[in-house]
Amino acid sequence: MAVIEARNLTYSYPFADKPAIEDINLAIERGEFVLLTGPSGCGKTTLCRCFNGLIPHFYGGKLEGEVWVAGLKTDEHPIHELAKHVGLVFQNPENQLFALTVEKDVAFGLENLGLPRDEIRRRVDWALKVTGIYDLKDRAPFELSGGQQQRVAIASILAMQPEIMVLDEPTSFLDPLSARSILETIYQLNRELGITIILIEHRLDLAARYADRIIVMDRGHIILDGEPRKIFLDDRIKLVGVGLPKVVRLYLALRDDNVNLKRVPLSPEEASRLIAEVLNSDRS
Repeated sequence: MAVIEARNLTYSYPFADKPAIEDINLAIERGEFVLLTGPSGCGKTTLCRCFNGLIPHFYGGKLEGEVWVAGLKTDEHPIHELAKHVGLVFQNPENQLFALTVEKDVAFGLENLGLPRDEIRRRVDWALKVTGIYDLKDRAPFELSGGQQQRVAIASILAMQPEIMVLDEPTSFLDPLSARSILETIYQLNRELGITIILIEHRLDLAARYADRIIVMDRGHIILDGEPRKIFLDDRIKLVGVGLPKVVRLYLALRDDNVNLKRVPLSPEEASRLIAEVLNSDRS
C-alpha cells in the first residue's frame, strides 16, 4: 500500500520562469527505503518539500496535481498535521537544533503537540536510546560533533513517531566514518521499526547498499526508478552526471574483461565475496 503518492505533480516557485519539478508520478510503499539522487538543482529537495506540506503552505508558488501522504492530501491539511506523519531531517543539523540541551531539543516537537509529560518523557528516552545518544542528553548541542548533532536531529524527528522520515543529504557535513554510522542508524530504523525512509544523497558509495529502490531525477523529472542493481547498469544514469559507486565501476571493468561476478555489488564487502567466489571456482 502506497504511503506517499504523487499524481501529475508540477510545481513552480514564486516568480520562477519554469517549474522546479514537472509531471511527477510516483508511489512509495510503506516501509520502503528509497534513495533519491541526481545532479544539483534537479528538483530532489523540492519534491521532498511537497511530501511534508512545506510546498505549497510555506513556499507558496503554483502547485498542480496531487500529493497524498499517509492518506492525507497535502494541500488540504496544514503542516502541523502532516508533521505527525512525516518528519524532515535537514542537511545541516545546526539549522534544526536550538535548545540548551539535547534532551530539550528532542522534546520540543512533542511539547508543541501538547502531549502529557509522562508520554513526552517516555518518547524522548526511547528516541535517545534508539539513536545511541542517551548519554548526551544533558549536553548542549553546539558542543557535539557533526555526527552527534545529526543523531540529535534524527532523534528529535523520531520522537514524533512519524510513519515517514525524509532526510536531505544528512551526511554532507560528515566524514566517511560518521556518515556510515548515521546511515546504519537510518537503516536500522527502517528495518526494525518499519519507518519509510526517503534519503536524498549524492554519496552513493555509502548509501546504495541500504536502498530498496533508487530514484534518479534530472531537470525536474524522474528519469530512472527501480532496484539499485538495475539502475546502475542503465546508461542514462551516466548521462546526468551521477557518479557510480566504485564497486559498480569495478564490476563493469571486470565484465569488460569477461569476468562474471554474477551480480552487481553494492558494497566493498559484497564485491570481495563475489570476487572470491570467482577465484575459487577458477581453481576448482
